[in-house]
Amino acid sequence: MTSATFEEITKKKPEKSLLKPLKRKGGRNNQGKVTVRHRGGGAKRMLRIIDFKRDKIGVEAEVVAIEYDPNRSAYIGLLRYTDGEKRYIVAPLGLSVGQSVVSGRSNVEVKVGNAMPLGQVPVGVMIHNIELQPGKGAQIVRSAGAAAQVIGREATYSLVKLPSGEVRRILNTCMASVGQVGNVDHQNISLGKAGRSRLMGRRPKVRGAAMTPRDHPHGGGEGRNPRGMPPKTPWGKPALGYKTRRNKVSNRMIVRRRGK
Repeated sequence: MTSATFEEITKKKPEKSLLKPLKRKGGRNNQGKVTVRHRGGGAKRMLRIIDFKRDKIGVEAEVVAIEYDPNRSAYIGLLRYTDGEKRYIVAPLGLSVGQSVVSGRSNVEVKVGNAMPLGQVPVGVMIHNIELQPGKGAQIVRSAGAAAQVIGREATYSLVKLPSGEVRRILNTCMASVGQVGNVDHQNISLGKAGRSRLMGRRPKVRGAAMTPRDHPHGGGEGRNPRGMPPKTPWGKPALGYKTRRNKVSNRMIVRRRGK
C-alpha cells in the first residue's frame, strides 16, 4: 500500500466560501436507474468550486495556499486577487505560495499558472486546463500529471497534442493555462486494500466468469472454461475492440487519432 506524501499541501482546511454540498448519486441517473455499475458508499465530501474559466482578465492574483481536493487527482491552488476575491484553480507543477498569476487576452507572460488564449501560447509550450468552446471553461487536460503541447497553427485554429497522443484542432480563442498539472506521482499510488477503494465510493467488481450463465455470457461451466466466444458485457455486447465513438461533429477537429 502506498500513499501521497502531501509535501506540497500548505493548508489543511478548505476555504468555506468556496465549498458546496456534494450529493452522491451511487451511479444512478435522474430516473434512479444504474448507469454506472460498482458505485456507492464512500466518505462524505464537499465540492470545491474550481475556476475553470479563468475569466478574471487582467487582475493579478497571489497564490495563498496549495490544498488537497478529494474530488480530483490534482491539487488545487487558492488565489487571492488584488480586489479581495478568492478562487480555486487546478495547481500546476511548480506553483508555489506567494507567486503571482494572471489571466489575459494579450501580452501575458508565458509563466506557470498564467492563463491566455491558445493563439497567444508559443509553439512547443506545455499547457493544461484547455477549453474546447470559448467561454465554456476548461474541459480537457485537468488530471494529475497531465500536459498538452501546442505544435502548430492552422488559420483560426491551434494544433494541440493531447496526453493520449491525439492531435486536435482547437480554436485560438479558447483559454488554456501554462504548465503541467501538478501531483505527478499520483499514478504511482497503490491502494493496497479493498477498504481504500470503498472509501472512494467504489464497490466490488465480480468477474463474469465467476457468475452463472443467467447472470453473464461468460458464466457457467466446471472450473475455468474457455469462453468460446469474444469477450462480452453482461448485456451481450462486444467488450473489446468495439467502436463506441459516435461524435461525428468533432471528428473533423481530430488531425491524428491516438495510438496511430
